[in-house]
Amino acid sequence: MSIRFNLFSLLALCALTVSAQVKAPHLGAFAFEIRATLPGTPPVIYDAITGDVTGWWDHSMSAKPYRMYLEPKPGGCFCEIFNAGGDGVVHATVTHAERGTTLRFEGPLGLAGHAVTNVTTYTFTPAGPDSTVLTVAVRAAGDIEENWPALVKGVWNHFIFERFVPYVQSGNHLKRAKP
Repeated sequence: MSIRFNLFSLLALCALTVSAQVKAPHLGAFAFEIRATLPGTPPVIYDAITGDVTGWWDHSMSAKPYRMYLEPKPGGCFCEIFNAGGDGVVHATVTHAERGTTLRFEGPLGLAGHAVTNVTTYTFTPAGPDSTVLTVAVRAAGDIEENWPALVKGVWNHFIFERFVPYVQSGNHLKRAKP
């Protein structure tokens, strides 16, 4: 009886394994850079784009994030907290932080749940006595769908040109509470 049960179990396991579908990923990569000139020195713009980002970042996993922040330190979290209980998501982790110069973070951002490595680098370059060129360099690789490069670039254009630039130009970044 033991032999029959083991043989039956093995056949059942094989049937389950054979019926599982293996889907080949769409392996690929993409990269782009966007630039914006902003009023303020590199440290001021660096501070504006980090910390509490809810004043200009408008894409989230929850309908109304409890908190959303980018910690400007190595190992810092680009996190979205859903509620007072602390539920949430890590969108990315900071790998390089140099105030007023460079901020780099790695994580899926809006591509969470996919086998994608996404590296985003903010570079801050003086452009006169009181202005900064912000360069956003995005590099992604992994299971990349065909339409994602254009989609991701469009989202970053939205974040920087439609949200962050007006946020800085309005002076709202100077009014927010410091952590």
